[in-house]
Amino acid sequence: MNVENRRYVIIAFIITVGVMYTFRLFYMQVIDDSWSNRAHKISEKRREITPPRAVIYDRNQTKIVANKTYFNLMVIEDKMGENFDTLGFAKLIGWTTEEIHDRFAEIVKGEGIYHNKHNNTRVSNYQKIRPYPFLKELTKEEMARIAPRLDAYPGFFEEETSMRYYPYPNAANILGYLSEVNAKEVKSDVFYKPSYNIGRAGIEHYYEKELRGLKGVHYVVRSALNNDVKKYENGIYDTVAQQAPPIQLGLDIDLQAYGERLMQNKKGCIVAIEPKSGEILTMVSAPSFDPNLLVGRKNVSKYYPKLINDENKPLFPRPTQAEYPPGSIFKLVQSLVGLQEGVIKPNTGFPCNKSLVGCHNHPAPNSIARAVQYSCNPYFYYAVKKVIQQGKEQSKFKDAALGLDLWERYMQSFGFGKKLNSDLTGLRSGIIPNTKFYNKWYGKNRWAFSTIRSIAIGQGEVKMTPLHMANLAVIMANRGWYYDPHFAKKIGAEPLLAFQKNTTMIDKKHFEPVISGMWRVVNEDAGTARRAQIEGIDVCGKTGTVQNPHGEDHSVFIAFAPKENPQIAIAVIVENAGFGGTWAAPIASLMIEKYLQNTCSSPEKESRVLKANLMGQ
Repeated sequence: MNVENRRYVIIAFIITVGVMYTFRLFYMQVIDDSWSNRAHKISEKRREITPPRAVIYDRNQTKIVANKTYFNLMVIEDKMGENFDTLGFAKLIGWTTEEIHDRFAEIVKGEGIYHNKHNNTRVSNYQKIRPYPFLKELTKEEMARIAPRLDAYPGFFEEETSMRYYPYPNAANILGYLSEVNAKEVKSDVFYKPSYNIGRAGIEHYYEKELRGLKGVHYVVRSALNNDVKKYENGIYDTVAQQAPPIQLGLDIDLQAYGERLMQNKKGCIVAIEPKSGEILTMVSAPSFDPNLLVGRKNVSKYYPKLINDENKPLFPRPTQAEYPPGSIFKLVQSLVGLQEGVIKPNTGFPCNKSLVGCHNHPAPNSIARAVQYSCNPYFYYAVKKVIQQGKEQSKFKDAALGLDLWERYMQSFGFGKKLNSDLTGLRSGIIPNTKFYNKWYGKNRWAFSTIRSIAIGQGEVKMTPLHMANLAVIMANRGWYYDPHFAKKIGAEPLLAFQKNTTMIDKKHFEPVISGMWRVVNEDAGTARRAQIEGIDVCGKTGTVQNPHGEDHSVFIAFAPKENPQIAIAVIVENAGFGGTWAAPIASLMIEKYLQNTCSSPEKESRVLKANLMGQ
């Protein structure tokens, strides 16, 4: 063989070996999953340490969400041995031997099945060498009873963990709750493993990634018997788990607790917002429940079915998901639109013509301020008709469609008819009807203002959430603008800047006559909310009595205070409680005084509210 032929043989040999190695690597990594299983076993040397969730404080640095130490009783089946005393262990934890076997079967089933699509085999993800939680959420007392005797039961050991603890039995609808991750969540986010908890609602859900922190990693060297021998490389590659920085909310927990007291034995809600920042001070959903009832799997399995089946719907977040007609509080917006459009002036008067729409007896509404004070229905029928039917088209039907489109744009600038931008979950948009809406109902060019006149007084098809109503009070307090309503104030030391300022289509000058009317509503004899008066505080408000086809009307009131440099804006809805000035107005005034002065100047008013049981109305 000459040198040239030998060179070709060597090259061919090298190429052949390379192809064989490449194919083998492809087979090991892609086709044959036994090697990935082996790598998985090796990775068991890497232990992840999960930190406690971040603590949450209210606006006054009061801790409202903390962590409490619990224990999981872990098991590694491979270490149990052949002569494990199942009967003795069952007596130790208070179970039967059948329950022990059932629990192991449950763990195995929970790990699921791995399907290898290349060779169409199915194997269990359960591995006897891995630790699994056998008993979860044991208290210190429960663990103290079991731990001294664990040496007699190889394979079982205690593992410290933490669960949420709520020092105040309030704000359940705000804070939310945790529950175990599902298989989809484990697959989609490497942070989670089976039995981990994740935020399911409220702040716990919205700020999940900010609350969960950073996991640490410990590497250990194991013996042939799978026992931990020592730290790998003396721990130089270990990392420490880092708890996330605390979150501070704009919530005032004392105000929240007081609001929940006032709303006992009532259905409805209270939403209060700081006007200058958009920070939500309180958000009461009544009836409510203690958030500690949904801490841990034991409690969730015990109390969640009771709460979900309660006919009074304590789990239903009324402030963000209930949609009510706004009633007469909507007259504030109609006044502003009329003034901005120039179809009415501050001193415009209209007759209280009860043949057009029903109204109560009151003096003549000879100005915007008086019309708001008296809550005159016919006045706003005339005013809104001038907005909708401006005579821009000869056909009254086309003119109404043109006017309603304009009116809708104004409503949108107030945030109505759309979901407000916020750090709340499950927000509803409410309803602001437009031409498309009415064309679908009545047909194109087959309706005019007379057909839809109920929108003039906040009835009919118009719907708002209580959050929208409170935000309207904010807009009135700020004379035309609002920040996105939100809870989070700071994450760690950093102020949250994620929420923007929004401006309505109304010029600031038009707010003064309307606000004058709001002041008269509370502070003059002919006003509809005399029960909202607070000595020494100028409260500006507006009542609403919302028609309810299913029973007694709803009592509604929105307000802000003080009149100058407002510190709080509030909306109160008491379902099936009748006139807005009877129940919603006094509740709002008690909340305002509590927040501004931390006092109650009218114990009689407070006692009347606390004793009232309006659930049956």
